[in-house]
Amino acid sequence: MKRPSVDMMNVLQRSVLTLYAYDDNADDISIENVLLQCMDLIAKFPMLSVYGYQVFKHYYDDGSLIIHNPDPSMSTAENILRMLRPDGEYSALEAKLLDLCLVLHAEHGGGNNSTFTDHVVSSSGTDTYSAIAASLGSLKGPRHGGANVKVIKMMEDIREHVNPDSDSSIENYLNQILDKKAFDNSGLIYGMGHAVYSLSDPRAKILKSFIKPLAIEKGLEDEYKFYRKIETIAPQVIAAKRKMYKGVSANIDFYSGLIYRLLGIPTELFTPIFAMARMSGWSAHRIEELSNGGKIIRPAYDAVAEHSPYVKLSERK
Repeated sequence: MKRPSVDMMNVLQRSVLTLYAYDDNADDISIENVLLQCMDLIAKFPMLSVYGYQVFKHYYDDGSLIIHNPDPSMSTAENILRMLRPDGEYSALEAKLLDLCLVLHAEHGGGNNSTFTDHVVSSSGTDTYSAIAASLGSLKGPRHGGANVKVIKMMEDIREHVNPDSDSSIENYLNQILDKKAFDNSGLIYGMGHAVYSLSDPRAKILKSFIKPLAIEKGLEDEYKFYRKIETIAPQVIAAKRKMYKGVSANIDFYSGLIYRLLGIPTELFTPIFAMARMSGWSAHRIEELSNGGKIIRPAYDAVAEHSPYVKLSERK
C-alpha cells in the first residue's frame, strides 16, 4: 500500500508471487496440488485486481479507500462489479455482459502468446506462481492483452480528428493512421484483424449482439454507432491500402474495451479482467504440460542477421 505499481498488471504479478510465500506446498508440482493452486488463483484474481486498483487510486488520487468483501452467493462477474463500485450496485444486464466477456476471453487455444509462455515456463518444472506471473507479463503487452486499451485510446483520437457523420472524413484519417502519420504512428488500426480468425472473430460477433441494449441503457448509443461505423469502414481502407492474403474484421479487443467503458470499469482494469478470464485457460494448459510434456521446451535458434565488423569501444563515435 505504501508504493503500489503504476501498472495494474504488475500489481497482479507481485500479488501472485507474494501468494507463493503463503503456500506451504508452493513447489509441489503434482497434478493434484497444481489443480488446487490454480483453483485458488482463479478465485482470488478478481479480489487481487479490484483491491489492487482501489489501493492504486487511493495512493495516487488520494481518494477514499472503499473495500467490499466478495459475496459467496454471487457470480464472479457480480462480485467484480460489487467490489468495484462504491455503492455496490449493478444491473442484471451489466452482470450478464461482464460474465459473457469472462467466458469469451477464457481461452482460445495454446497458440496465443501468454498461453505459450505458460507452456514454456511450466516445462522447466517451476512452481505455479512463477508460471502464472510469467503469463501475466506476456498479457501485459499492448500487442496481446493490452490491445483493448489501445482501441479505446485510438477511438478517442479518431473522434477528435474526424467528422463522425462523414465517411470520407473517417476514411481519410484511417488512411493517415495506416501511413503512420496519425495516432501513435505505428501504422496499425487496433482491434482489426486476427492471426487465426480471418473471416470473422466469433467472440466479437457475440459481444456485438449484446452491446446495443447496454449502450441504450447507459445513454451512449451514439458511441456504439460510431464503433459500428469504424468497424465497417476500417476493413475497406485496410484492403485498399495493403496487399491482403486473408480477410480483415473486428476482433474481440475492438468491442471488449467499449463494453468495459459502458460498464464504468476503469481503463487500468481492462487487461486484469482479461487475466481473470484467461487464468482458467492458463491453468488447463499448465496441467496439460505437466501431464504430457516431460521435456523442457527449448526452441532452436539460428541467427540470420548480417554480421558487422567488430569496432573497438574506444573507436566508436
